[in-house]
Amino acid sequence: MEEFLKRCFYHSGQYNSEEHFLELNCKLKERESSKLSNRLFYLSIPPNIFVDVVKCASTKASSGTGWTRVIVEKPFGRDLESSRELTKCLKQYLTEDQIFRIDHYLGKELVENLSVLRFSNLVFEPLWSRNYIRNVQFIFSEDFGTEGRGGYFDNYGIIRDIMQNHLLQILALFAMETPVSLDAEDIRNEKVKVLKSMMPLQLEDVVVGQYKGHNKGGKSYPGYIDDPTVPKDSVTPTFAAAALFINNARWDGVPFLMKAGKALHTKRAEIRVQFRHVPGNLYKRNFGTDLDKATNELVLRLQPDEAIYLKINNKVPGLGMRLDRSDLNLFYKTRYTREIPDAYERLLLDAIEGERRLFIRSDELDAAWALFTPLLKEIEENKIMPELYPYGSRGPVGAHYLAAKHNVRWGDLSGED
Repeated sequence: MEEFLKRCFYHSGQYNSEEHFLELNCKLKERESSKLSNRLFYLSIPPNIFVDVVKCASTKASSGTGWTRVIVEKPFGRDLESSRELTKCLKQYLTEDQIFRIDHYLGKELVENLSVLRFSNLVFEPLWSRNYIRNVQFIFSEDFGTEGRGGYFDNYGIIRDIMQNHLLQILALFAMETPVSLDAEDIRNEKVKVLKSMMPLQLEDVVVGQYKGHNKGGKSYPGYIDDPTVPKDSVTPTFAAAALFINNARWDGVPFLMKAGKALHTKRAEIRVQFRHVPGNLYKRNFGTDLDKATNELVLRLQPDEAIYLKINNKVPGLGMRLDRSDLNLFYKTRYTREIPDAYERLLLDAIEGERRLFIRSDELDAAWALFTPLLKEIEENKIMPELYPYGSRGPVGAHYLAAKHNVRWGDLSGED
């Protein structure tokens, strides 16, 4: 750590000043002292100044002997139009190979493990289709509100902040066909195919909510519009649930449900795969009328406490025939004692090594925005009122109706986890 910190330095300058970037270039050259130099610019800055910085860095502070790459932090625009405009402006100064659009969710250990689980285990790959899978759920919840970040959040809302990028990216990785190889372009080609096969999102398949103030255990929790950085009349959703469908042979008719929200009862991010009921189940009567209690479910918990577990039915030991649902589980904490690297560590290292597998390509970004932009326009133009839900609750009731409409139960509400 000490050795590393000795090599760090700070240089102050204006984002849009070519002169200041020339100064930075001189300072970097002093440090590099005629060695082969590679430069990685990481733009964790407001999106409205991305292009200014890229222009100055590209024209005045590019490496003369090695590569120059730029990491762009989301949001990548607000809709299809602004995203395309941003890409067009960036490409005036950079090639696609130099742009690394970072989505830290793709660097999470369990997301990395998703394709390993599926493509290197014979027990899963044959089941990965409409023939065996009833529905797939992508769940993201936070147990805190905007906490003073309301100014940024109110301009984007939960759909842009979480669903259009994090959850949709994981869905594309989950549902893609087997790529030709593990090469970045082969994987990204398959993800784009999934996104282009998705049916347009309908307003009736979406529920939006906003958290309100709540008193619990003598403590008062503020509502979204109680945040001083949020306009009092804001209808920006802090919760959204949606049912999406992929129009291809593998996934025809399978509901992919997404749910994301702030100020909910728990903090978690997970993928839940619910399998179909066993045809002609011999033990039907042991489960009573509710066959959902006998559903096999594969759960990948991305955070906290990374885990993969499979819910199976088995007999409770004893003389009678009582059945129980149990977990075959892999808890990372108990199986692997070493610390799991942070998602950003993995992604920054990948960018340095030129590994693009977990970064978003421009046509992929285009396809993701094309899916969500019409819906976002409809919600905003019609000023759709979000359903209010108390801070610390399980979210709006509408999410349950949405799931029931597609014959699905949210797996995180069963109380078994």
